[in-house]
Amino acid sequence: MKIKILFLIFFASVSILFSCAKKSVPRNTTETSTAKRSTTSKTKTPVPKVIVVNDAVAQKTVDGRYYYDLNGKRYYRNNKDGKYYLFNKSMYNNPEFKPQP
Repeated sequence: MKIKILFLIFFASVSILFSCAKKSVPRNTTETSTAKRSTTSKTKTPVPKVIVVNDAVAQKTVDGRYYYDLNGKRYYRNNKDGKYYLFNKSMYNNPEFKPQP
């Protein structure tokens, strides 16, 4: 019984020593070292400042303003001409963007 335990301990320690000694080193070949990566630059699509949207698809805020989200940008409705303009801070004070009672 003691021989089996000693054999298992010996076998485990030898396997640990030999498994830790293995190293994997990638080979340098002309194929991998000379290959160039193709860099494709993504072209940014221009963000329109004004869009025309049907009011049925637009959503309404709590204060009654119509807005529409397009590609992560928010557009608010101008009550004078009915077009949706890209959000900026001046819309809060502009009466054309305030909801009509």
